[in-house]
Amino acid sequence: MPQALFGRRTSCTKEISKVTYSIVGFGKIGQAIAKAFARSGIEVAVATTRPPQQLASTAATLGAAVKPIDLAEALEADVIFLAVPFKSHRDVAGKKPNWTGKIIVDATNAYGVDPADLGGRPSSAAIEEAFAGAQLVKGFNHLPASTLAQDPNVNGGRRVIFIASDAKDPASEVSKIAEKLGFAPIYLGKLAEGGALVQARGSSWAQLIFQDLVKFS
Repeated sequence: MPQALFGRRTSCTKEISKVTYSIVGFGKIGQAIAKAFARSGIEVAVATTRPPQQLASTAATLGAAVKPIDLAEALEADVIFLAVPFKSHRDVAGKKPNWTGKIIVDATNAYGVDPADLGGRPSSAAIEEAFAGAQLVKGFNHLPASTLAQDPNVNGGRRVIFIASDAKDPASEVSKIAEKLGFAPIYLGKLAEGGALVQARGSSWAQLIFQDLVKFS
């Protein structure tokens, strides 16, 4: 397991643990998020069901901070960005029996999924159920990949990323990550409340999906 990603750094007698990040899914959204990490010089692992060697050339174009690794290793990160097609989330969740201690950032969109298949719940509720024990945060899903991949510094302001979660501490943690990546996080509240504004339902997009907003200090 790569020590630079998932090990601990020791300085003299003081052991300092490093928060680790991974992106599961390396399509357009996964690559856009990875590019944001690379732009900020923050190391992030990327993985799919394919061997990491098959991701290497694309990862190299994004920056040296983007590290392709095996999926099993990527799932050991502290904060995992889920950037797979919505219908693939159970396949990923099934790779571990328990997700306690992990923060899952749900960057998926359930557009085209029959609401009846979700039991009338928001899509993030289904993902939260699948990743038993994890703390779920909805975020990094409302912008097109081409926009998300751009420099978030726009005319002196910062591009907005919406955050929603039923747990405040994970929401705060992901907001801090968004800030490190140069974005302006805005907390919408719980998943079924303000979070519903960034979740597709059937063949409809929620009100804040595709809204490219910039926040000025």
